[in-house]
Amino acid sequence: MKKPTHYHIPHYEERFSSEKKFDYCVAIFVINEGNKLHKQLDRMKAININADIIISDGDSSDGSTDIDLLKSKGVNSLLVKKEVGKLGSQMRIAFSWALERGYKGIVVIDGNNKDSVENINDFIIKLEDGYDHIQGSRFIPGGKAVNTPLSRLIGLKTLHVPLIRFAAGFNYTDTTNGFRAYSSKLLTDNKMAIFRDVFTGYELHYYLAINAAKLGFNCIEIPVTRVYPKGKIPTKISPIRGNLNVIKTLLFTCIGGFNVK
Repeated sequence: MKKPTHYHIPHYEERFSSEKKFDYCVAIFVINEGNKLHKQLDRMKAININADIIISDGDSSDGSTDIDLLKSKGVNSLLVKKEVGKLGSQMRIAFSWALERGYKGIVVIDGNNKDSVENINDFIIKLEDGYDHIQGSRFIPGGKAVNTPLSRLIGLKTLHVPLIRFAAGFNYTDTTNGFRAYSSKLLTDNKMAIFRDVFTGYELHYYLAINAAKLGFNCIEIPVTRVYPKGKIPTKISPIRGNLNVIKTLLFTCIGGFNVK
């Protein structure tokens, strides 16, 4: 891979890696997901996914990323972040590693067992068709949103979607959904410059959605399902400070704060 400009990758460890079998990979982002990750991997193993399964771990401490266990569940490789940073850092690690290995595109998904893994091959089909940014959506025909917390629906519909639509010039319907896919062409583009160390959190998802559309890459939404468990919803975002930071980051991204100068 010819490395793009502004190339900074967080320090990480490759705990294990198996032979590359497919042209595409699925990158699962985790941090202490426990048995939820194992259930998701079991579901993925039960279907024929045309991609290697990669885990980009935020350095879990709950034992859920035990090497022998992950291998038994069909995981191809385990990458473990070893410096500060959250989702955006894990994404840059997975993207860099996958591009270096020669994958043509990457499907990304959370490791909390909420998403319809049965749709993974649908993303790969769209990558093969020449799309560069494929967004999973619960809110288009064929998609389903099950037990979505009302507060999240309100925030999505009244703030998140309108802002990203306006900034991108593309009619996204599900801008908080992390079930997506990206082409290698998009990820290595110097105008995108995604490997900068400013991307450590959720802003990289926002930035990719907005700028893929603005720069003329082929974008599309496809239907997916996301199921929240009944009762109290576990989250890694604190209710006040965390949500305020999300809104601040969203606004900064939408006004072009992370754009290449």
